[in-house]
Amino acid sequence: MSKLLTFSILFLSATIFICMFRAVKGPSAADRLIAINVIGTKTIVLIIIVSFLLNETYFVDVAIVYALISFLSSIVIAKYIESSGGKKI
Repeated sequence: MSKLLTFSILFLSATIFICMFRAVKGPSAADRLIAINVIGTKTIVLIIIVSFLLNETYFVDVAIVYALISFLSSIVIAKYIESSGGKKI
């Protein structure tokens, strides 16, 4: 079980770096927003997996707070993109 979770952590970390490339290089602001949302979601999953591996429950609280902050930042960025007319940022 531990090997599978370790592989999951490595795989998620690799895909986060791919999403970072899309967030920097994305052709439009919407692509960047989606990439940032995916990075946030994968980070939350990583925190939960680490919580399970270390058998520490307070990491779940950290993941919940991170999810709330990620959600609010996505809303703010989406409003900014909407107000700019979806132009390249």
